[in-house]
Amino acid sequence: MNEIIESTYINPLTDFGFKLLFSEEKNKAFLIDFLNEVIEEEGCITDIEYQPTFQLGNVAQNRKAVFDIFCKNEKGEYFIVEMQKAKQPYFVDRSLFYSTFPLQKQAPQGVWNFQLKAVYTVALLDFVLFEEAEDENYCIEHIYLMRDRTKTRYSKKLNFIFVELPKFKKPVEALETNVDRWLFCLKNLSRLNSRPTEVQGKIFEKLFKAAEIKKLTATDMETYNKSILEYQDVRDAVDYAREEASEKAFKKGIEKGINQKSFEIARKCFEKGMLVEEVAELIDLDAEQLKELFK
Repeated sequence: MNEIIESTYINPLTDFGFKLLFSEEKNKAFLIDFLNEVIEEEGCITDIEYQPTFQLGNVAQNRKAVFDIFCKNEKGEYFIVEMQKAKQPYFVDRSLFYSTFPLQKQAPQGVWNFQLKAVYTVALLDFVLFEEAEDENYCIEHIYLMRDRTKTRYSKKLNFIFVELPKFKKPVEALETNVDRWLFCLKNLSRLNSRPTEVQGKIFEKLFKAAEIKKLTATDMETYNKSILEYQDVRDAVDYAREEASEKAFKKGIEKGINQKSFEIARKCFEKGMLVEEVAELIDLDAEQLKELFK
C-alpha cells in the first residue's frame, strides 16, 4: 500500500495504469508514439482505431482470445498490445496463437485474393524472455518471418516485438533516445515525484500530467488500489521464485567449490547487467560453469 500513498504518478505496469494510459481514446497519442518508437518502421502509424479486445474464432467451437489492447491504423494494419507481468508456460505459443485472430479477421466471405494487412504483436514484459548471454544488453527483440538461407524477410505481414523491461538499466542521465525515455518511464514513473529534465518532449509532458494520481476519481482510486495490490502479489511471487532459484544456484556453487563471496559478487554483477564473460573473469571462473549455476 505504500506505493499508493507515496507516489505522485500511477504505475503503468498495473492493469489499471496500463489501460488508463494506453487504451483510452483521450490518451491514444501515447500508444501511437510508443508503438512507432518500438516498431521502428517509419510512418507506421499516424492514427489508430481501437477494436474490441474480445475475439472469437471463425466458428463457435474455436477458442476465444482477450487482448489487453487491439487496434488498427489508418492503413488497416492490426496491432495487438499485451502487458505481461510474469513469465508463463507457453507464452511464446500464446503470442503466436493470438496473432492468428487478426489474420483470420481479414478473410471476407466469397472470392478473395488472400492479400493481407500486416499484423504486429507488441508484448511489454516485466520479465526476461530471452536469456542467452548475447541477449543481455538488448531490451527490444524484433521477430519476423525470415528465409533461413538468405536471412531476408519472407513476409512483412506477421511481426512480433518483445520489450523486456528488466533488461533496461539506464539511469536518467544516460537517456538518449525516445525509446530510452519510454522504457525509463514505464519502469520508473510511479517512483518519481516530478518529470526529470532528461525526459523531454510534448508527449512526455502530457504523459506525466495524465498519470497524476491526484486526478483520479474516488472510484478510480479504489480500482487502482486493488490493481496495485494485485501487481504486488505477482511481484512477490516472482521474487520468491527468483530467491528459490538463487538458493539452488548457491547450493550448486558450494558443491562445485565456489565460495559465498564469489557467488554474491556474481549475483550483484548480473543484477547490474554485466555480461557472463565479464563476471567470469572478475571472479576467476569458467564462463560456461557460471552460466550453468545461474540458468
